[in-house]
Formats: sequence, C-alpha cells, structure tokens
Amino acid sequence: MVDDYEPVIIAFCCNWCSYASADSAGTARMQYPANVHIIRAMCTGMVHPNFIMDALTNGYADGVLVCGCHIGDCHYQDGNKRAEQRAEAIQLMLEDFGLEEERFRLEWISASEGPKFAKVANEMTGTLKDLGPSPYRSE
Repeated sequence: MVDDYEPVIIAFCCNWCSYASADSAGTARMQYPANVHIIRAMCTGMVHPNFIMDALTNGYADGVLVCGCHIGDCHYQDGNKRAEQRAEAIQLMLEDFGLEEERFRLEWISASEGPKFAKVANEMTGTLKDLGPSPYRSE
C-alpha cells in the first residue's frame, strides 16, 4: 500500500434516492472523501455494465460504486432489480479482467439515508486503500 495513495471512486447514483442521500450528507456536513465522483443517473437500471467496466479497465477509477433505491421502492418499478442482476455479471467480468471484486459495490440507499451514503463512501475508500491502485490505472 502506498501511503499517499487516494483511490478514485466513480459513484453512479440514482436521481430519486441515492443522489439525494449524497446531497443530504453534504448539506449536513457529514464527512466522506472528495475522491468520490458522483454521476447522476435516472435509475441504477440504466447503468450499463459497460460503463462500470470501462471506468475500471480504462484506468479512470480504482473502484465503482452504484447506489439506488431500495428494492421495492424504485421509481421505475424494477430498475434496481435489473441493476442487481447486472451486478452478478459484473462480478464475473471483474474476475475475467483480473480485478478484485471489492472494486465494485452495489448499495441501496434512500434519500433520507445521508449518513449511510457517507459510511459506504468511507468504507469503500478504506477498502480500496488496502487493495492499492488498480492495475489499469496510469498516472
């Protein structure tokens, strides 16, 4: 592990729940790393696995976090179920590309769960610091 290494995390957050939770965490001044780069998506079901794998294999990120509405609360009925199914395929792709499964994380975070968003972001940052930089990342 490199002492000054700060992992880059791309977080795909659904518009209706997890993006609002990230916003409320920031508004409440909860601490989470600035190296978490949020991309607002209408629904986690719209986040194609290629976006995740491209971020990891092209060296844009050390880890990818996908956050959406809790199962049963999706504004698009079953988008989060689609994301959950895709997560299984992503785990297989990570293995094919020689990446640790901890470099990808799927979480259900509602709009009122700002503290949970901050906790997940901090946990993932810690995990990635322990793993070290992605083998695909160039600096």
